Amino acid sequence: MIRVLEKHVADKIAAGEVVERPLSVVKELVENAVDAGASSITIEIKNGGKSYIRVTDNGSGIHQDEVLLAFMRHATSKIATDADLLEIHTLGFRGEALASIAAVSRVELLTKQAASKLGKRVSIAGGTILENIETGCPDGTTIVVTDLFFNTPARLKFLKSDKAESSVIIDFLSQMTLAYPEIRIRFINNGNILFATNGKGDVHNNILTVYSREIADSLVPVHFVQEEISVSGYISSPSVSNTTRRNQIFFVNGRIVNSRVIEKGVSDAYSDRLFAGRHPSAFLFLEIAPNKLDVNIHPNKKEVKFDNNALVTAVVKSAVTEALTTKEAIPQVKEKNIFRMKENSDYYTMPLSKQESQEVFFNKESVEAEKNTERETVQEVKAATPQLDIKSLLSTMRAEEIKKEEKKAAVQQFEKTEKGAAPAIFASIKTPAVKPFDFSELCVIGSVFSTYILLSDTESLYLIDQHAAHERVFFEKLLAEYEQEEKVKQPILIPLILNLPYGVKENAGESLKQLETFGFEIEEFGPKTYAVKAIPMFMSLSEAEDFLHYFTENVSDDSMIYDQNKLEKLMMSACKAAVKGGDLLQREEIEALLAELSSCKNPFSCPHGRPTFLRMKKYEIEKMFKRV
Repeated sequence: MIRVLEKHVADKIAAGEVVERPLSVVKELVENAVDAGASSITIEIKNGGKSYIRVTDNGSGIHQDEVLLAFMRHATSKIATDADLLEIHTLGFRGEALASIAAVSRVELLTKQAASKLGKRVSIAGGTILENIETGCPDGTTIVVTDLFFNTPARLKFLKSDKAESSVIIDFLSQMTLAYPEIRIRFINNGNILFATNGKGDVHNNILTVYSREIADSLVPVHFVQEEISVSGYISSPSVSNTTRRNQIFFVNGRIVNSRVIEKGVSDAYSDRLFAGRHPSAFLFLEIAPNKLDVNIHPNKKEVKFDNNALVTAVVKSAVTEALTTKEAIPQVKEKNIFRMKENSDYYTMPLSKQESQEVFFNKESVEAEKNTERETVQEVKAATPQLDIKSLLSTMRAEEIKKEEKKAAVQQFEKTEKGAAPAIFASIKTPAVKPFDFSELCVIGSVFSTYILLSDTESLYLIDQHAAHERVFFEKLLAEYEQEEKVKQPILIPLILNLPYGVKENAGESLKQLETFGFEIEEFGPKTYAVKAIPMFMSLSEAEDFLHYFTENVSDDSMIYDQNKLEKLMMSACKAAVKGGDLLQREEIEALLAELSSCKNPFSCPHGRPTFLRMKKYEIEKMFKRV
């Protein structure tokens, strides 16, 4: 028998798609606050958000006549027609959040618009309105959600531990601090302030605040515009990597997204810069015309579809690759700070005052506390930090920031499309402009330990690993020769003879043919020998000999045959023919190596992912000599 479900049953079912766990509630409420134009948002949770969630903002508020309407399903101010789905400029638009939250919890809402003398207070439990009165309150909106899933015990049973639920909320809020650095975001967990941002629009500072100094110090700025796609943000230097992609966070038009398309662009850019199984940190912001993507895929709005996946991947790869060729991508040698702050989340935990920890929510004291959020945040952060540590930290940061500010440039406004300009979501984010590394500014000082080349410019001292640098040069030449249809060969007067054991000779034929793709000319010369009559034009005779010697030693290795990936592994291994550490290079040889390195697509790491450069800033040297 088919029947129409009662409203409260249907609401519970529908709510299950939107509200999966406490994180869902926090996400929807915070995004609503952002859409309301808030410059300050405070989030408080208890017991992982299961028993208590409070989100307070100073945004535009809700008109008194529309407060109850906001709790109706599919009621929204963000869109009006299906055509609006092609031009979504807000984080929310489905009109499901408040209705879904109210259906499976107890909700109290306090809201007021700046033009109104009084605000509205509404209480709802399980979708039933308990209270709807006028009241005095500050501008903006505060929503308290308690007893989540009290009327759906099956859903409550499957929630994870308080710690696990808190962890995913922290991850989300950490990401929001990066997407909206111009908003002051304060997070309180079980009566402790976990972190608080200053709302000054500094993404890098927010990374330092909510992630770690190690990550923040390794970051390289990205700023790139191509094909009506803007990419900005930060990536890590290849010298700092992770075993997972946990620190890869992507934003599209201000929305946190999961995207294999963007992820592939990042991976491709680092493909020959990192060892297998290692992943960089990446905090990337993409701006693209809303009509070029679809965000209406899933209620959580984290999934997006692009009109042209290949184009997005290519642009991201180009953006990251360009950033990795700047001076900032070179690993830096720094003085260790003995006063460095403890790098764990417990450090940032700050106890609330008695006033803030009170359960009473809608009272005069609570309202006054929210009005003074910014002042409290600054005072609490200062009070929680040991004096000696913070002085040392700020001294270092201040000096670094002075230099960084000189290189900062305003993010370019997104190019207008036929249907109008894309939202200037990141207009307040100052992203340093990237500048390709200029080898012509380097001055050769000499050689150290017959292994490292010492150079300098006006700002820094550099060490180049001559072996790693030559590996890079050799690899890119080899790869370029492989990709050319016509191989450029140079005949040699006396052929090079390759002697192979009988056991290897049986399996070597197909493998040796691979050498012809690099420009070698090889003929069978005897029962277990081959004669090499020509070598690639870019190789010297000694380089060719070393290359062939290594090849014949490993010719039976399965990694050397057939597919492109395996062939690239062969080429990286063959770079053993490069100049060795301990080989003393003359000045002319050093200058020739630098000239060749400067023409490489990736001069800052060898094909195995090891750095070719190390950099020490003048400031760091002066610190160690106690001059600053």
